[in-house]
Amino acid sequence: MTNCMLSLNPSKTLPIHPTHPLLSTPTTRVTFKPNKFLTVMRSGGEPHHQQPSLADALLNSPRKQQILEAIDTKSLSNRCLSETNLHLTVPGIGSKIPGKVRDIYDSGDYLVLVTTDRQSAFDRILASIPFKGQVLNETSLWWFERTKHITSNAVVSAPDKNVTIAKKCTVFPVEFVARGFVTGSTDTSLWTVYNNGIRNYCGNVLVDGLVKNQKLPENILTPTTKAADHDVPITPDEIIERGLMTRADYEEASAKALSLFEYGQQQVASEHGLILVDTKYEFGKANDGSILLIDEVHTPDSSRYWIANSYLERFQNGLDPENVDKEFLRLWFKSHCDPYKDEVLPDAPEDLVRELAWRYIFLYETITKSKFEVLSTEEPIHDRISRNVASALSSLK
Repeated sequence: MTNCMLSLNPSKTLPIHPTHPLLSTPTTRVTFKPNKFLTVMRSGGEPHHQQPSLADALLNSPRKQQILEAIDTKSLSNRCLSETNLHLTVPGIGSKIPGKVRDIYDSGDYLVLVTTDRQSAFDRILASIPFKGQVLNETSLWWFERTKHITSNAVVSAPDKNVTIAKKCTVFPVEFVARGFVTGSTDTSLWTVYNNGIRNYCGNVLVDGLVKNQKLPENILTPTTKAADHDVPITPDEIIERGLMTRADYEEASAKALSLFEYGQQQVASEHGLILVDTKYEFGKANDGSILLIDEVHTPDSSRYWIANSYLERFQNGLDPENVDKEFLRLWFKSHCDPYKDEVLPDAPEDLVRELAWRYIFLYETITKSKFEVLSTEEPIHDRISRNVASALSSLK
């Protein structure tokens, strides 16, 4: 457990002076609105106990113990949906397209997207995390519903906690990565490339003097496209020149991406004591020519979240932010192997796997203000999904 806990409390980064110019100028001022936990005096002069901070609730709370106990009631393997085969169990299901996390099935007029518990990073599968698929699916559905004023999406229905049935569309081969801070640990993260001296990244000119975890003067997009089995950064001009998108489609999708990101940051995350640091969006084009938001929205898989009320102090003292995402899993693997080059990776420790399961649920409950439902495992997960999908597809005919 020692190694895991070291990863949960990140090491120091480059220290900066509290009066760093980019912190004091209006265009780069931290604009999130962290929750304030204040001490209130009783009439007799005796202070109330402070309301627990998000960091306290994340690290040690009765709810955390409930979730860890639920995981421990069954073995991790029984709690995880690592593989699906609906093409063998559901009538009318056609071919299966396995993804890193989602398995996609063709059912004729619709696609059936099953979100598994597979955990990916560094363009490979690292582990299976209990409840993860359910968290991602339900988190995305929550955001899809609340962002309809910004963009239409492909969702048709959700017949199971792990399943979304979606409209078919032509998927653009571009991921729109929205960033508000200079951070990250992967090869394509903004801090990695910036620290390597790159000052023009995906069409964005970056000024000198930025340090790790610093807020950018404004949000930016750093698009990527696929090459073999990994993501490759690409500029807007290259996207258009290579015919990946038309200029009109790119401009519409990029505007939607930035609007979604700003909404997620200012209207939701900041109101719940969080910072939405970066995320990625995918879009497709429907038969009627409209551009639809697809895949997932602002999940802990596609996004980086920090706790807001400790960010500024930790940043000014050269400490990494308190994070509520899979970053500590990435850091653990980077400290124990080369996740890009090693053919065989070490198994993630079980206590780290349980911790990540809790963090995903914590983030879902913090954002949605809904209690996560821990489903019974009396019925095997795959059997439950097959039954629910078969029923949903028959009703759509």
